[in-house]
Amino acid sequence: MMENYSDTRPALSLVELNLLVKRGLKACLPDTYWVQAELSEVHAHYSGHCYLELVQKDKRSNALVAKARGVIWHTTFCRLRPYFERETGQAFVAGIQVLVRVAVDFHELYGYSLNVVDIDPTYTVGDLARRRKEILRHLEAEGILTLNKELELPVLTQRIAVVSSATAAGYGDFCHQLANNPFGLVFYPRLFPAVMQGDRVEASVIQALERIYAEADRFDVVVIIRGGGATSDLSGFDTYELAAHCAQFPLPIITGIGHERDDTVIDLVAHTRVKTPTAAAELLVNHLYGTAQRLADLTDHLYQVVPDRLQRERERLDGWLARIPGRVQLRLQREQFRQERMVQRMEQAWRTRCLREEHRLALQPRLEAALQARLQREAHRLELLAQQTEAASPDRLLQKGYSITLKDGKAVTDPAVLQPGDVVTTRVAHGTFKSKII
Repeated sequence: MMENYSDTRPALSLVELNLLVKRGLKACLPDTYWVQAELSEVHAHYSGHCYLELVQKDKRSNALVAKARGVIWHTTFCRLRPYFERETGQAFVAGIQVLVRVAVDFHELYGYSLNVVDIDPTYTVGDLARRRKEILRHLEAEGILTLNKELELPVLTQRIAVVSSATAAGYGDFCHQLANNPFGLVFYPRLFPAVMQGDRVEASVIQALERIYAEADRFDVVVIIRGGGATSDLSGFDTYELAAHCAQFPLPIITGIGHERDDTVIDLVAHTRVKTPTAAAELLVNHLYGTAQRLADLTDHLYQVVPDRLQRERERLDGWLARIPGRVQLRLQREQFRQERMVQRMEQAWRTRCLREEHRLALQPRLEAALQARLQREAHRLELLAQQTEAASPDRLLQKGYSITLKDGKAVTDPAVLQPGDVVTTRVAHGTFKSKII
């Protein structure tokens, strides 16, 4: 049930209420406190003050769980900003994790805010290192961390795709170093402009790499250089997307981003990392000079070896030429000996054949006489066999008075096979007759 206003309790104005809150906060939170948070907004005012928005996000859902306004007054900001960027190599911008020392403040007009009086850069360095490790671990899990390092630097590295700002002093130093190398080597650099500092670094460099990829067969190597500029502007080179593009690029990538203390993520995935654009140019010059030296050494070697080899081959040829007549004579002798052997074998074969023929002719009369005698003997033997056959003929026996008794067409040689009532046939010389057994 709602309670109505009573005159016994005078009403407070909003200012009075806010002053009570201010005094209460001062009494309850009189000290300064170290607070971990993320900078979601950073606005450096023209007055020299820096206005912030600090947030905390849920680690799982990334949803906001706390938010507070903050301010760094001009005098403190002039001291903290360069100190932070010098120690971390990271710009004091939105999106980074910070550990700041704050005093709780409440203004009757502007409300609750945190007054930043100090910052611990080691906390941010640790967070940046953790983020780099996470990116490298992600790249390794995908199997692409060392792909660019595994490419072989071409023997000739003259066609160079350069990713840099057209107005950067480092780009000018790079081209000057290539063009005025002490060996007179010729290079063909081509610029693919990109933003090399600020929050557009990642997208701009990726776009430049994609343009190079579209005509990758025209280049031998890619150089990403950044001359000058604050060390704090390097955060754009510590992103997963840019590192993944560099790691999987089909051409070797050389980085010379112009810093010495720390390696960015793309330094760690690139084929070769050098400190400055000038060092990148020196690397290419020395590599090409090494190739030229190897070619010169090979040329000198050819000039030294070829005459000696030609002399040896000439002597070897002369030796063969000197041996040819003897070899030919020996071959002719062998062929003549072979021909003579063949003629001898043919003559021997002919003589053997003739002897066989003579022997055959000498044996022919003897063979004919022996054959004639054999035929006569066989004819006489046949006559005897014919006489014996005729003498044993049943018809001849029947004519002599013998007879043959048949039962069922078979000759009866034993009376025991006959039964009373059997009919038998008797064959005699001039016919047959039948009888019945009684």
